[in-house]
Amino acid sequence: MIRLGVVGANGKMGLQVVNLALNDKDFELVCAIDKFGAGKKLSENVFVEENLEESLVKRKPDVVVDFTQPSVIYENIKTYIKLGIKSVIGTTGLSKEQVEDIEKMSNEACVGVFIAPNFSIGAILMMEFAARASKYFNNAEIIEYHHNQKKDAPSGTSIKTAQMMMKNNDNFKLGNCEEIETIKGARGGNYSEDGKGNIQIHAIRMPGFVASQQVIFGVDGQVLKIHHDTINRECYMSGVALAVKHLYNNNKFIYGLENIL
Repeated sequence: MIRLGVVGANGKMGLQVVNLALNDKDFELVCAIDKFGAGKKLSENVFVEENLEESLVKRKPDVVVDFTQPSVIYENIKTYIKLGIKSVIGTTGLSKEQVEDIEKMSNEACVGVFIAPNFSIGAILMMEFAARASKYFNNAEIIEYHHNQKKDAPSGTSIKTAQMMMKNNDNFKLGNCEEIETIKGARGGNYSEDGKGNIQIHAIRMPGFVASQQVIFGVDGQVLKIHHDTINRECYMSGVALAVKHLYNNNKFIYGLENIL
């Protein structure tokens, strides 16, 4: 049985992971950490605790699942590595440089870290399909939709999608005219690395959405749209369970759920 800790346990995603841990026979919930709601009872023996490092040292989870905030996630991961605790990270907002630093620290310490911008199997397939289509289209843009309480933009899923697409195509603006934005930001953000890629990403934030993404490809005479909708947060839990169970038996750094499907 895997001893599981949940960080950000009082958040919408954290509560889903707590429920997963309490109902999956392969997991034992041993600690729940959140700076809000300290003392809240989650099970017969688990109460929400506020101090991250103190709780981890005392409860000794095999794996922690972190759904906290972009402002704290980098420091949290460094704490997990320092304590030798494997971590599954669902919090987005890490920069490319931070991910590279985490990979280096994880590998040097031989402590597994699993970062996944999205845990929905359908969303992973959407990203895979978009990467495959990129071989055949030279124009593409991404529109991502999230609830209005999401703090980072664009989403980690849209960035990961763009990175996967760029492996098969290094310029998605072939044939476009020189553009003039009369309102700054009207064309979204241009995602590129070393001048390659050039994928426009548009982030929508408003009530009513959980998470959706559409990748649009165009060429003369046709348009291809690949669209995925997340209806509720429960859909992420099968992916979270897969990541935890995989990481329990591995000490490697992994970026993206597609790497274990």
